[in-house]
Amino acid sequence: MFIEYLSLTDFRTYPQLDVGLGPGVTVFVGANGIGKTNIVEAIGYLASLSSHRVSSDLPLVRFGTGQALVRARVVRGSQVTSLELELNPGKANRARINRANPVRAREILGILRTVLFAPEDLALVKGDPSSRRRFLDELLTSLVPHHAATRSDYERVLKQRNALLKSARASGRFTSAHEATLEVWDHHMAQAGAALVRARLELVQLLQPQIARAYASLTDGSKQARAVYRSTLESQLSDDGEPEGMPGTTAGLPAADGGLSGLGLEQLRSRYLDALRQQRRREVERGISLVGPHRDELELWLGPAPAKGYASHGETWSLALALRLASYYVLCEDGQGPGAAPVLILDDVFAELDNQRRGKLADIVAGAEQVLVTAAVAEDIPAALRGGQITVVPGGVFDGRQSA
Repeated sequence: MFIEYLSLTDFRTYPQLDVGLGPGVTVFVGANGIGKTNIVEAIGYLASLSSHRVSSDLPLVRFGTGQALVRARVVRGSQVTSLELELNPGKANRARINRANPVRAREILGILRTVLFAPEDLALVKGDPSSRRRFLDELLTSLVPHHAATRSDYERVLKQRNALLKSARASGRFTSAHEATLEVWDHHMAQAGAALVRARLELVQLLQPQIARAYASLTDGSKQARAVYRSTLESQLSDDGEPEGMPGTTAGLPAADGGLSGLGLEQLRSRYLDALRQQRRREVERGISLVGPHRDELELWLGPAPAKGYASHGETWSLALALRLASYYVLCEDGQGPGAAPVLILDDVFAELDNQRRGKLADIVAGAEQVLVTAAVAEDIPAALRGGQITVVPGGVFDGRQSA
């Protein structure tokens, strides 16, 4: 697929921006701070309903205005779809598909698929577990849009359950009323949590061979990259009721996932209920939920050692890039029809890489249907990605034919 037209109204620094795009490589060149990233950030947001730079919608709306609009025309094979997204900080965002009546924003998920590489991706390896959970969940909703509701259901239940635990802790006594209400929320949380962790486990199984493939293509292949999903359920009772600790390593490699991938939804739900009951006293004491997907981890390994804390700077970059490339490969395999491959976005990545990694990454992504690249200096772009160039200027762009 590719984007053939993009329009921004009051998005970040742009009162109005209109730019035509097309298949192949397009490079946005301009000085740092001039607004290159704002353009590709808008595209990424249209695909995922989240920004790779900020966690709130407020900074995305131009200062002094109350709403931003992102519009795009997306071509997938012979199908052309017009998308419009309203960003309303503090209120519900709304969307339109082919100029129809407004719908919930998440109704547009899956129409435009993107994979975005950015300097912030180092947090996927070096950052806390929330970065890796977010990576999984965003890819999950791109693959299967209805999992946006799965995530939303779990987050809603978690919020309510935490509020109850906090209230019980603040009162100084855990009453029978607290216990009865908590039992109800436990069942809701077990149901929602089982659905989310089941989906994540299936996704990690898809990602694992692609991560290994991508990392090998970016390096000399001397170390194998591996991802392991760690659930808070792994430290709970085993199926026979005996205590079971978090798995260690076998022959220098991490254990797979504590056997959770072999469990069905009902088995996972039962496991969550057992875990929640075991942790009840500790949760009441601390006023917070201690078991669930919100505390799970995606461990990343290079050879026999965990990447976090052991990988060199170059290895960290290669692994971060490999995670994004693996996402691209998974999305390509999921939709093999005409124009199904996602749009690739490389936001100021090449300035961070040495020449060897620049060349390898460029050679891998050059064949994608649409590649959008940002750079402060055109010379940072490898020859394989020297496509059409658009110069970003204050408040707009100049592509040699028109200014906006």
